[in-house]
Amino acid sequence: MNYQEFSKTAELINKQNEWRNRTINLIASENVMSRRVREMAGSDFAHRYAEGHPGERYYRGTNYIDEIESKVKQNLKILFKCNHTEVRPISGTNANEAVFSKFVNKEDVVMANSTPGGGHISHHRIGSLGKFTKNIIDFPLSKDGYHIDLEKTKFLIKSSKPKIIVLGKSLFLFPEPVQELSDICRENGARIIYDAAHVLGLIAGGTFQDPLREGAFLVSASTHKTFFGSQRGIILSNMDVDSWRKIDRGAFPGSSSNHHLDTLAQLAMCTNEFLEYGAQYANDVVKNAQTLGAALDRFGFNVEAKEFGYTESHQVAVNVRKQGGGEKVSKTLELNDIVLNMNMLPHEPLSNHDHPEGIRIGVQEMTRFGMQAEEMERIAQLIKECILDNKSIRDEVNQFRKEYLEVKYSFDDRTQ
Repeated sequence: MNYQEFSKTAELINKQNEWRNRTINLIASENVMSRRVREMAGSDFAHRYAEGHPGERYYRGTNYIDEIESKVKQNLKILFKCNHTEVRPISGTNANEAVFSKFVNKEDVVMANSTPGGGHISHHRIGSLGKFTKNIIDFPLSKDGYHIDLEKTKFLIKSSKPKIIVLGKSLFLFPEPVQELSDICRENGARIIYDAAHVLGLIAGGTFQDPLREGAFLVSASTHKTFFGSQRGIILSNMDVDSWRKIDRGAFPGSSSNHHLDTLAQLAMCTNEFLEYGAQYANDVVKNAQTLGAALDRFGFNVEAKEFGYTESHQVAVNVRKQGGGEKVSKTLELNDIVLNMNMLPHEPLSNHDHPEGIRIGVQEMTRFGMQAEEMERIAQLIKECILDNKSIRDEVNQFRKEYLEVKYSFDDRTQ
């Protein structure tokens, strides 16, 4: 019986691999690693521990991971032009936990993006931030809902005296006003934390914004969305050494013990690929998102933020209320092997979270499989045929996807 269950699980894993190769994945929080990096999964590092820092471990037998960890930190400093990097968090939320635990106290006021305004759950009362304070104020938004209202925000900073301002979103179409808020934050004793989970690769590629140079105190992020690494978290900063010691203790032992050495080794390899190909990749991702947004608009969808060019990131947001809402549309597309998620839009009440009006689309994974503007037009057409014309398109999707199975922007074809 146990062996049958073991075999059944292996079968399900294989079915997942086969099915995903037939789908168009537009989940905005996912990406793929290259073939050579994926082959490193399940190395001996998957069994090992390495608490502490390279050269200062609590365990023996860490010579090789010490070298790998030191090198990836060095490369990330080069990539993001920063003085400090923390690579031990095992997810973006884990990285946020390490930060919040050391810089937010029970009575502190914190400003963050609301859920309808795109904010991530770890920034809210029911998430990681809420473990340390309940005094969380939502940023006021401009009329379009995709930008922060600067004047109202500056008034709140002066009147509420937040200790921390958390910028960065989960529904993340446009850069945040880091530079515009940096002076007033400094004058009122507030520090800007920028959660770059979704846009880390765009920042690294120079196509979005540069929060550390614009005035952010630190940047936290996950490493597997627009940054095509293994699933982990990082923290970046140019802060003073004493403040950085707090981050160090927040990461270990504060929010992690062992830090999943096998995926850390994969992250080191992915970072090398990003140093080589990241600028072109990030540029192609943004172009593809803008092309897809314009094509969906042309086909009759209510694409959000049209007046601002739809997007400046990897994401496109679409209001599909007239087509039955985000839950219905996302399920219909999944049945036809197009995978994306339903998503609340800025104008919606929080009570809509289970049945939102919108969908969120991300192009970063399909871009890494080599799709460009022409393919984005084709994807828009397929979505139109499925949702507006009520056609079954799964066979068309599967046939189309067969042409894009090799990961690009990688060292897969390099031998020396």
